[in-house]
Amino acid sequence: MQQMQMQDTYDYRQYDRVWQRVSPTLDPYPGMSGAAPAQMSAPAGPGAAGSSAAQGAPAMQGQPVMQGAPALPPRPAAQPLDTLPGAEADPCCMGSAAMEMIEVLQGFIEDELADRRYYRAFARQAPSWARQMLADTAEDEAGHAQRLMAAYYLITGQCYRPAVSCERIQIGPLCPALRARYHAEACGGLNYARAADGTTDPCLAKLLNELSADEYRHAERMMTLLERAMRR
Repeated sequence: MQQMQMQDTYDYRQYDRVWQRVSPTLDPYPGMSGAAPAQMSAPAGPGAAGSSAAQGAPAMQGQPVMQGAPALPPRPAAQPLDTLPGAEADPCCMGSAAMEMIEVLQGFIEDELADRRYYRAFARQAPSWARQMLADTAEDEAGHAQRLMAAYYLITGQCYRPAVSCERIQIGPLCPALRARYHAEACGGLNYARAADGTTDPCLAKLLNELSADEYRHAERMMTLLERAMRR
């Protein structure tokens, strides 16, 4: 056992004599005022690990443990989620600012669903060359209603239950019907734009502006169909 301890302990006096022969003017221990370290535990062997544990220093495999090494600072505790930036009880998007527009959103949802029913009936009663564009417009209006209902849920946490309508829709002559739909779509685009200007919620304003642009495109569709109908 004594022989093993002697092998695990470095005799720095031997290194002093070597350095003196190699370079008498070179300090082998810079920054330590010419004093050699007392002892350094060897990296291998169970005795080295036990010595490190006895001295209160962490034993790291393959690395010597320095005496008097500064302790690492404690790891900071995990920050609660409710104190992180952006994690607020009242979110900046679809929050209390959007709640002020909730009745307006309800009206928009009902209008979009009514437009979907109208365009589906229009597509069944229109000439064959106009049916596909009218059917596509009906699907667009259904998509608008779905986006608005998703926004309603984000704001309120509740699913919107639209009114159920079973009325029979009669379109009538083609050109007057297209003229009426053009004005309805253009007014819908204007109403969405006004609602976007009237809210301070940035996400709701973005959604309303996108729907406004869609409504204006629908108005252009109605004008295209009306132009074709008037040429016949």
